[in-house]
Amino acid sequence: MADKKTEKNKQEESKKEECIFCKIASGEIPSDKIADEENFIVIKDIHPVSEGHCLVIPKKHYKTVLDMPSSLGGELINIAKKQGLRLIQEKKADGFKIVQSNFKAAGQVVNHVHFHVIPYKEGKKVGRV
Repeated sequence: MADKKTEKNKQEESKKEECIFCKIASGEIPSDKIADEENFIVIKDIHPVSEGHCLVIPKKHYKTVLDMPSSLGGELINIAKKQGLRLIQEKKADGFKIVQSNFKAAGQVVNHVHFHVIPYKEGKKVGRV
């Protein structure tokens, strides 16, 4: 049994080492960072669906929101709210959307939980996330 747990831990560590968001959070890969909070970073999305589209990413590796501790929820929502307000003020957005996908079937592309904060302007179409 111990061998199976050890092998699983090795596989998880390997996935973390390959994870683009882990590398961005650790500073190994440069990014256009907007904010650096205690447990999260905020970066500009490299394929924005609207001007100002950003990502809120936990610094620790969690594959989906199911893996992320609930204790991070308050900090997460405060950061998302702060970014939404920033987009309203700086980008003159009329509103914003917070989008989060879990697993490939739901559209998750990077296997590190992350939250899109997307600004919207009245009458302007936005691409799909």
